[in-house]
Amino acid sequence: MMKQEETHLQSSKSQDEQDMESLLLHDPDTDHRLPPQPVTIPHPFNSFLDPPSYAEAIFTSFDNNNNNNSPSSSNPQSPDFSSQPGSGSGSESDSDFLYISVTDPLKEQELATSLVPGGNAYYTYLITTRTNLPDFGGPGSEFSVRRRFRDVVTLSDRLSETYRGYFVPVRPDKSTVESQVMQKNEFVEQRRLALEKYLRKLGMHPVIRKSEELRLFLEVRGKLPLVKTTDVASRMLDGAVKLPRQLFGGEAGAEVSEVAQPAKGGRDLLRIFKELKQSVANDWSGTKPLVMEEDKEFMERKEKLVEFEQQLSTVSQEAESLVKSQQDMGETMGELGLAFVKLTKFETEEAIFEAQRIRATDTRNVATAAVKASRLYRELNTQTIKHLDKLHDYLGTMLAVNNAFADRSSALLTVQTLSSELVSLNSRIEKLEVASSKVFGGDKSRMRKIEELKEAHRVTENAKTCADREYERIKENNRSELERIDKERHDDFFSMLRGFVVNQAGYAEKMAAVWEKLAEETTTYSIDSS
Repeated sequence: MMKQEETHLQSSKSQDEQDMESLLLHDPDTDHRLPPQPVTIPHPFNSFLDPPSYAEAIFTSFDNNNNNNSPSSSNPQSPDFSSQPGSGSGSESDSDFLYISVTDPLKEQELATSLVPGGNAYYTYLITTRTNLPDFGGPGSEFSVRRRFRDVVTLSDRLSETYRGYFVPVRPDKSTVESQVMQKNEFVEQRRLALEKYLRKLGMHPVIRKSEELRLFLEVRGKLPLVKTTDVASRMLDGAVKLPRQLFGGEAGAEVSEVAQPAKGGRDLLRIFKELKQSVANDWSGTKPLVMEEDKEFMERKEKLVEFEQQLSTVSQEAESLVKSQQDMGETMGELGLAFVKLTKFETEEAIFEAQRIRATDTRNVATAAVKASRLYRELNTQTIKHLDKLHDYLGTMLAVNNAFADRSSALLTVQTLSSELVSLNSRIEKLEVASSKVFGGDKSRMRKIEELKEAHRVTENAKTCADREYERIKENNRSELERIDKERHDDFFSMLRGFVVNQAGYAEKMAAVWEKLAEETTTYSIDSS
């Protein structure tokens, strides 16, 4: 949302504002890029900011990294390596870097499946990487590939499957509706920016940045060499022969390790039914499941994160309201300046007496000050968006956190399901053994069934061991990620608040200086020093 506000700010200058500024070109003080002039007269406006003066700090971010003027934002054809995601708090070394830039959207035609000219057109993006990481070839490595959005979806799916329990950044939405409503160029540019932001987040993650999936995505040209997840239709066509039968009492028809992965679609249809049954039993039956979440510290932190997400959402909404208010204030001040410009022109043309000319000069000074204030409000809003957009970023991070917690719940449910299945198998075996013992010489059919159930029990026990390991692995991933996110949140919020406060204070000082100078120069409204 804040990115859209920023785009609107850059394109919202009206013809009236341009006319207003053209009337004031000869005023050297209207150039906001000039260094601020010291105010010579003492006044309470400046007393709460003196010392220090923030005015010198506001046109560049306190960390000397102004994203608003980055080449990637102003010129999508040129790679932007100005930001350094590799040196963030999530990286293991300040000397390691992984710079990713998305540029040069190119419309292409999918000729193989297209029956109508232009019917299957899509955009590809040039993804340029520069890094010194050994996994990518070491110092001086730079390479480029072209990818389409579908490739990003495949990468995201693979990362979610492979790195369960990690806070894997959430990819941009497909936004089919927006692509139909928005102007094509605007939509493509927004998607380019979103993809760049997403890939940079992946590059900042201390584990995913070293993943084979990300390396292949960034390095290998041509078709993406990542196997996509089989869709539901294909799984159902495969039939039940590939189902992990250890879940329902048959011979194993798949790798035991598959049971540690989430159930998917038609292929795991019976497993889904069993896990759904277990989930209902957990919620509604009077007995507790055999395996439960026992990490009280984790549960407490999870509850706190839920509350944090709610508070974060509220603050983000208020930040958007602040941006809108500052934008409205800048536009209103500009319109006021235009009105005074027109009044100045009228007074000058109609002036007969010296008093009218003095009044026209005073009016022109007010118009000049209003123009300056309007510009300052626009600049302040740009800086506000730049810093408070971190709130919106963390709402995206919370989606990744929730996905990782869902991985943990899914793994626990698998363990619970297998535990219940083992109990059921044991019960069936015991009943058959009792029934068989009552028959002289044994019941061959029952004995054969007992052997089948014992084999199913052995396979299921192996599967549960694998599921236990997966659950413990996800728990450890959650733990390490929570530690990482706590540190990064401290650093990111300190940086955000510091930048926001410095800019608010600095622009308040500059605006006060504008009106103080007006009060000094306007003879009719000069400040009474007494």
